[in-house]
Amino acid sequence: MTQATQKVPVLGLKEQYQPIADELEASVLAVLRSGNYILGEHVKDLESEVAKLSNAQEAVGVANGTDALILALWALDIGPGDEVITSPFTFAATVEAIAIRGAKPVFVDIDPETFNINTKQIEAVITKKTKAILPVHLYGHPADMDPIMELAKTYKLFVIEDNAQAIAATYKGKTTGSFGDVGCISFYPTKNLGAAGDAGMVTANNKDVADRLRKLRAHGMWVRYYHDELGVNSRLDEIQAVILRTKLKYLSKWNDRRRQIAKLYETLLNNCPGITLPKTSADVTHVFHQYTIRVHNDKNSQTKGRDVLQTKLAEMGIGSMIYYPVPLHLQKAFSQYGYAQGDFPVTELVSDEVLSLPMYPELTDAQVKLVAESIKTILNAPATTPVVSQPVAGTV
Repeated sequence: MTQATQKVPVLGLKEQYQPIADELEASVLAVLRSGNYILGEHVKDLESEVAKLSNAQEAVGVANGTDALILALWALDIGPGDEVITSPFTFAATVEAIAIRGAKPVFVDIDPETFNINTKQIEAVITKKTKAILPVHLYGHPADMDPIMELAKTYKLFVIEDNAQAIAATYKGKTTGSFGDVGCISFYPTKNLGAAGDAGMVTANNKDVADRLRKLRAHGMWVRYYHDELGVNSRLDEIQAVILRTKLKYLSKWNDRRRQIAKLYETLLNNCPGITLPKTSADVTHVFHQYTIRVHNDKNSQTKGRDVLQTKLAEMGIGSMIYYPVPLHLQKAFSQYGYAQGDFPVTELVSDEVLSLPMYPELTDAQVKLVAESIKTILNAPATTPVVSQPVAGTV
């Protein structure tokens, strides 16, 4: 069954595009006609707007979220001989960036409720080689930043926030991406604020760091054709920038709708046997990049309960996604770091159980109810009271 024939796809990029199509197309056409395609005024304006949104002093547009991580580490002179503490339960780019810089990723297990790094375990792995802590705000839920910042202060460490999935989320009233030395954003099309291709950004609270990022993204140049140091080509183009600027004005409404959908899932699936719903800490504003449940495994079955549920949902025309099925410490690409099965039991358990349900602002209440009732049917749970469909917030 293709996504086009699904009753409820896991993601609806076409559904997001259609209500703002005229506005998007006009903005892109204006850039095409301008003849100015690389690091123009739209990039500068987007940088200012994202810096303001993130309560950061500076923002530097780059080609993608992976480059944002690599260049952030580079700008802080993190490389061979250094260690960076992070989570094994995240997209590979987080750890890939550390490895590409020649540094060593040092993993810490996760909190089973938030899926973020367990801050109580960080101090035990700090060594003389530790240069930074790299927390990930996974699925749109901010990491527990206070203890991370306290440890960084005590041990004189950099903090690099992987903010790829949590733009505009808040922790104790402060926006993600504004806590650490730098914050790394992905504008991959599936993100809450997504481009029509690859794009990324680094937020920074130090002008010198931001200026170095600007040099590194453009072949080490500050003045054209005068190369102060080695760099790369990682420039955000004007077309992606104008698309992101056009969408940015809707981000708050879209995130509000994501929270509405999450609340509805919670109401409909509350007390459903066989699953655990995601938790939101009291002091955060979750932006629900994903709505990820945990599906318990039957000890008497060799088949994972999550896989069974996903397969049966697909047969009923409902999409879902597994983020992420294999922890990074068990991936072949990172085997040189010597980790083994059993090193991070919470991460390993969660990776066997997580399943992300459809989550995008254009989902209707009726679609959310269909997903929930389908899950209950598969798990033999009682039906819920019908939900009255509401207009989709954040569309025009």
